[in-house]
Amino acid sequence: MNLHDILFHLLNFAAPALGLALLLPVLGRPFFKPQAALLPWWGQMLVNLVIGTAALGLSLWWLGRDGKMMGYALLVLATASSQWVLVRAWRR
Repeated sequence: MNLHDILFHLLNFAAPALGLALLLPVLGRPFFKPQAALLPWWGQMLVNLVIGTAALGLSLWWLGRDGKMMGYALLVLATASSQWVLVRAWRR
């Protein structure tokens, strides 16, 4: 496998985390006050991307395969929890 193939596989592995990281700060804006957030939208996106990719990596390590529904459920739970913390939703 050459470098191009490795990069392609890694980007495809992280694509669900990237999509969710892009959508959470943008679509959550109507529901939360912008002044309550700890970070700007791009900071929230980066934190959600790192946490989502880590969740997918953990599920790959634990389950031995990529693409299982339990791994995607962990991705959604982890990124939703981090977004909840980033917008300080417990203060409402």
